Amino acid sequence: MTAEHSNQVLRLPRRHSPASDFRPDPEQGARLMRSQSMRGAIIAGLIVIIVFSAAWAMLSVAISRVFPWMTLVLALLIGMAVRRAGRGLDWRFPVVAAFATVGGALVGNVVVAAAFTAAEYETGTLTILRAVTAMTWPVFFDEVITAADLIYALFGAALAAFYANRRLSREQYASLRAWQRECRPASGSNRH
Repeated sequence: MTAEHSNQVLRLPRRHSPASDFRPDPEQGARLMRSQSMRGAIIAGLIVIIVFSAAWAMLSVAISRVFPWMTLVLALLIGMAVRRAGRGLDWRFPVVAAFATVGGALVGNVVVAAAFTAAEYETGTLTILRAVTAMTWPVFFDEVITAADLIYALFGAALAAFYANRRLSREQYASLRAWQRECRPASGSNRH
């Protein structure tokens, strides 16, 4: 055993030391940008909203309680789904996740309210949802949606936006920056 190796046994590995042989690859940055999918992000968000709303309604009816903080769980799931399916790198993906969370919170509350109403009238939740009219919405917003629901939806939107963008390694980030420098002309080069 060498003296250098025995000294390294008690030290943590260096994760932030600069790699001397790494050169950013602009082509890898271009591949990262091409791998983004806005359609995938939107579809993943809609799937999470549908599945989560059904699960939230079943849980709420089973234990006879409504948990408004479930919106935060929805936000976390939407943020991760948008990250995974969208592979986004810019501002559009957090915006999609935030709007999907606010919409999902509304849809979830509607489904939960319909599930409780269906239990009262001894009918199905889908029957109640099909019977919704323009006259039903004002009553719904007056009686079901509370300030807590709005606050949870807004905090959930921020949480989903935080988790929506793809996480890059140091090499991927450097390659993306190199690609951006290649694609964008220098801001001061055209000035005289």
